[in-house]
Amino acid sequence: MRTPSELYRPSLSLVTDLYQLTMAYGYWREDLSDREAVFHMFYRKQPFAGGFVVACGLAGVLDWIERFRFDDDDLGYLGTLRGADGKPLFDPAWFEHLRGLRLRLDVEAMPEGTVAFPHEPLVRVRGPIADCQLVETLLLNVINFQTLVATKAARICLAAGDDQVIEFGLRRAQGIDGALSASRAAYVGGCAATSNVLAGRVFGIPVGGTHAHSWVMLLGDELEAFRAYAHALPNNVVLLVDTYDTLAGVRNAITVGRELRARGHDLIGVRLDSGDLAWLSQEARRMLDEAGFHQTRVYASNDLDERIIESLKLQGARVAVWGVGTQLVTAHDSPALGGVYKLAAARRPGEAWQHRIKLSEQTAKTSTPGILGVRRYRDAGGNLADLIYDELIGAEADGAAGGPVTLVHPTDPARKKAVAAGTPYEELLVPVMQGGRRLQPDPPLAESQARARRQLAGFHAGVKRFLNPHAYPAGLESRLAELRSHLVREARAGAAPTAARPAKGQWQELS
Repeated sequence: MRTPSELYRPSLSLVTDLYQLTMAYGYWREDLSDREAVFHMFYRKQPFAGGFVVACGLAGVLDWIERFRFDDDDLGYLGTLRGADGKPLFDPAWFEHLRGLRLRLDVEAMPEGTVAFPHEPLVRVRGPIADCQLVETLLLNVINFQTLVATKAARICLAAGDDQVIEFGLRRAQGIDGALSASRAAYVGGCAATSNVLAGRVFGIPVGGTHAHSWVMLLGDELEAFRAYAHALPNNVVLLVDTYDTLAGVRNAITVGRELRARGHDLIGVRLDSGDLAWLSQEARRMLDEAGFHQTRVYASNDLDERIIESLKLQGARVAVWGVGTQLVTAHDSPALGGVYKLAAARRPGEAWQHRIKLSEQTAKTSTPGILGVRRYRDAGGNLADLIYDELIGAEADGAAGGPVTLVHPTDPARKKAVAAGTPYEELLVPVMQGGRRLQPDPPLAESQARARRQLAGFHAGVKRFLNPHAYPAGLESRLAELRSHLVREARAGAAPTAARPAKGQWQELS
């Protein structure tokens, strides 16, 4: 099995925005390269007007960080860049620094398949400031898109219930890489298979599909077309029955199914791709059952998404396999996740960490300072709440032992939730990379898919509904919320924001 980076040229270091390179160059020129920084990748607004996301894309980012190199072609191109005065943008001496650069990053992240919520760090990156900066663009590119598609897939699979969903989106995806990434993410989100053969090869995803209308149209006679297809692939016969008349197509499929049985094979399924899918699937199911084809499944496609599937099931559709393409791989109704990557703490070598905060006229865009972690509290009934806390402060009294905590909503300080002492919890951010090297191999993709299913099962149905979902409590630890407010007040007063303690025991800086 290949990694995605092996599909391209060995160096992907120029998959970045220019300003990442100009800042990295500035750190080098201004002797700031030894500064250590902590960045968090998170999102602010739920996609699809939904209640959750499914984190995805981490494996590709880690692979890229580990392989990060500037080769001679990269450096040659950077040498051609010019400033406004027509002179070289970069000092050639910097290129020698880049030639030997290897990223020295520590990364903590939510494992792929983890269900997450706004303002929670999906990824935490710590290391030299320039190294942290150079990974921003690709990290956001990969995780934003794959998390978006994995979330869409999870919603579609929730609508489908026990039915299978196959991802059919290759021909409608945004380019080859978009299609590959979407197939991978759709599988993590719960799809059973993909039509994308390259994704099957690269990621080990099961592949599946039927045939096109052109097969029937070429031969003209539908029955003879079905017979020819069954002769060519007798162990993989799913027949598309709506080229001319859908129910007549089902009758022809049954005829071919009987012929297949006489040769020791069986009719796997019939596929509906147009018309009233609820009624047609009921009729197709009745006809198949009356003919003794109880195991033959009804497939359906035709611009499906979670809301259409939910509606069709409410109408009594008898579909066992849903083929979903355009709406899934393009995340049609929510085209971008909008995840961001923000500096939250910095320090000089050997000194204490200093909190960093970004302000905005929009409250939701004010960042959260610190070295953040996320705890998920649960009881026998399922997940209760997520706590975002600052490791420079620690959780509230006896937090490490499961003590009481108070959550404050990230954008509405009046909304709070208490979690009782002794409530079990799980740390969602786990170490995945140290010094630029992965700490363990990537888990099988099926394991990430299983994680997503387990995670979703732990949430109340209201969090997962499509219309006006319940807002799951995910908030700041109370002292972190107080620190954040303190830094905001200082910054708006025109002072450089610091984490100086106004009262004993509220927070502290740890080296």
